[in-house]
Amino acid sequence: MFSIKVLSLFDGMSCLQLAFKGSGIKVDEYFASEIDVNSIKVTQKNFPETKQLGDITKLSNDDLKLLQDIDFLGGGSPCQNLSISVINNTEHNQGLKGNKSKLFFEYLRVLKEVKPKYFLYENVASMKKRDKDVITELLGVEPVMIDSNLLTAQDRKRYYWTNIPNVTQPKDKGMVIKDIIELNVDRKYYYDTKDYTYLGEDKKIEAMLNINCHDIGKRIYNKNNKCGTLTACRGGYRQKKILDNGVARKLTPLEYERLQGVPENYTEGVADSHRYNMLGDGWTVPVISHILNFIK
Repeated sequence: MFSIKVLSLFDGMSCLQLAFKGSGIKVDEYFASEIDVNSIKVTQKNFPETKQLGDITKLSNDDLKLLQDIDFLGGGSPCQNLSISVINNTEHNQGLKGNKSKLFFEYLRVLKEVKPKYFLYENVASMKKRDKDVITELLGVEPVMIDSNLLTAQDRKRYYWTNIPNVTQPKDKGMVIKDIIELNVDRKYYYDTKDYTYLGEDKKIEAMLNINCHDIGKRIYNKNNKCGTLTACRGGYRQKKILDNGVARKLTPLEYERLQGVPENYTEGVADSHRYNMLGDGWTVPVISHILNFIK
């Protein structure tokens, strides 16, 4: 086993740290840039030796000169202006020019200043080609597209730009939602209404909840199929749903953890709403571990 020094930008709840642990690579020092207090709380609970650096936009080049011996730089800047979910929203679909997604250029600034031996950058595969091409040109490597559904029960296509050599596709484990569901679920996760439109047991989206919200919030997924991509649940009915003995319910935070390959109860200690958000924003841990294994 060898060990390395890591800098993680947009660290969230430190999925990268979990991935290193899963790959068997020992981390000597782990520096994290993150601003969400709940994500930081979860990280420090599980990895108390993590050195938190704060807001990436406030890290000066002088600050970064103190991190010149970093072996690995990781990060996935916010995708809010890149995702297909905002394709029809002119206020938010600004690509790399958007207020959130332009933070990619902060990742690029740090990469050029720190000059790590290895780097990994992640973002949504649904971005426009022009944005993908810009990122590819500036990072100098072609991305590898990996769908998390190969290693988990969740559809989650992501681009991974890395200079780790010879990364291949992982083998399909064939997991579906029923493989990750809890057997005894608290009643608070069930919807009071039984009013839904059933679409068929052969459909990936088995039913639609009859509520007043966007289409994505109505979807009830078939337990014999894959779950849709987890996202942050900032308002509305955004938690993924299934039918449980004929009653619609949202997936629990523990089930979200299983869908992201995160250890069970890793995100305990903060409110459910924060757990859903950080898991939806996070990385799929087994996918990252798979990529890191090629360092060896």
